[in-house]
Amino acid sequence: MTISPSAPPSDNEAVPFDAHGIGPIPAESRDSTPAEQFWIWFGANLAPVNWVLGALGIVLGLSLLETILVVAIGNIIGCALFGLFNVIGHRTAVNQMVLGRAAFGRSGSVVPGLIQGLLTMGWVGVNTWVVLDLALGVLAELGVEGGTVLKYAVAAVIMLAQLGLALYGFYAIRTFEKYTVPATAVVMVIMTVVALSQVSIDWTTGQATTTADKVTAITQLVTAIGVGWGISWIPYSADYSRFVRRDATDKSVFWAAAAGMYVPTVWLAVLGACLASAGNGGDPAELVIATFGVMAIPVLLLIMHGPVATNILNLYSCSLAALSVGVRAARWKVTLVAGVVASAVLVVFVSADSFAQAFDHWMLSILVWISPWAAIVLVDFFVIHRGRLYVADLYRDGADSPYGSVNRAGMVSLALGIVAGWAWQYGMVPVMQGPLARLMNNTDLSWLSGGLVAGVLYLVLARRAATESLGMPETVR
Repeated sequence: MTISPSAPPSDNEAVPFDAHGIGPIPAESRDSTPAEQFWIWFGANLAPVNWVLGALGIVLGLSLLETILVVAIGNIIGCALFGLFNVIGHRTAVNQMVLGRAAFGRSGSVVPGLIQGLLTMGWVGVNTWVVLDLALGVLAELGVEGGTVLKYAVAAVIMLAQLGLALYGFYAIRTFEKYTVPATAVVMVIMTVVALSQVSIDWTTGQATTTADKVTAITQLVTAIGVGWGISWIPYSADYSRFVRRDATDKSVFWAAAAGMYVPTVWLAVLGACLASAGNGGDPAELVIATFGVMAIPVLLLIMHGPVATNILNLYSCSLAALSVGVRAARWKVTLVAGVVASAVLVVFVSADSFAQAFDHWMLSILVWISPWAAIVLVDFFVIHRGRLYVADLYRDGADSPYGSVNRAGMVSLALGIVAGWAWQYGMVPVMQGPLARLMNNTDLSWLSGGLVAGVLYLVLARRAATESLGMPETVR
């Protein structure tokens, strides 16, 4: 395996091009700090899409107070899990999809790698839709109406901007987030204060009046923006924490990542819920314009930063996922292809009648595989391998690696975990409505059922396989 490492930038030189692929990041290139990781994840989640998901609690019938409690408590769990995966990336200096080879085998890991690659391209389309929606809202306030031509022209400009950063790689992403996110956060603080002073908040009124309806609404909100939100980011985690300097502690990496995810997610979800409770709807542009009027223009321009900050991570991680499954090309070339495909996805989402509904469908679908996959990787690293991996073995061919070509325990656990997740999943698309979900008043605990089944099953099967191998000749490492 040959890599061309990029030297980390010093204070006096321009940000270098990131030539790293999926090889372990060498020590001399690991100069990122936990604080910089905090800003990466803070920026990725300082996005209006979280307003929509916060507003979802009100739409589902919960009161504002109930929505806030679900979002705040649920994200403690989801963001803590996300923090643990960042620790794995820091310890190994390896990207997330390659780390999965220990649990699924060299060839077996191709399956989650392909899924991750496809989903990240889809996320770019979703998030760019949000930016486009905001940009068109700004232009409408200014009296600029260009119809379809204007819509796609703005989309092209936005896509090119975020693609350029992702093509340049980690160091550009890190620098962009480090210097733009704090300023954007200040604007968002001002915006929050102004917004809450402009609306009449109803803390206790909710349309879900029965216990059964409340439970249903809570489980669906937990899946979309509670525990489920942190889990949805897990496949990205190690792609960035692998750059953290070796002398940083696991504790600092964990808290930087978990807090970077938690603070903006809960903050904006609560803001969205507050605005929705005042009767301002769930569309991100409408939420802001209804609150600020013409004065929303400078705010809208600045908060467009959020989805762009998210998409550069999607495009970068997409290229790493593609390289992890065996694509042989320079990372930047793969990123370029991902940008083209994501642009096609954007066209589909632009035509969606309800962004909140389309996003909800998307979120539910990805959790079905992420929860069981994450549970297996977590058990494999912290329990089976006791927090340490033979990194060099992750890059060997299946026949030569102790992790094997296909780890049957991992693949069987993943398959059954996905089935368990689907069984307790409730989505607007009929095929995504599992029998347990329908039986239990349309509740949705897909993240919990899928993760528990896959994690427990993998623990049993992996330990059994290890016991059976004790009587066999040792594998030469």
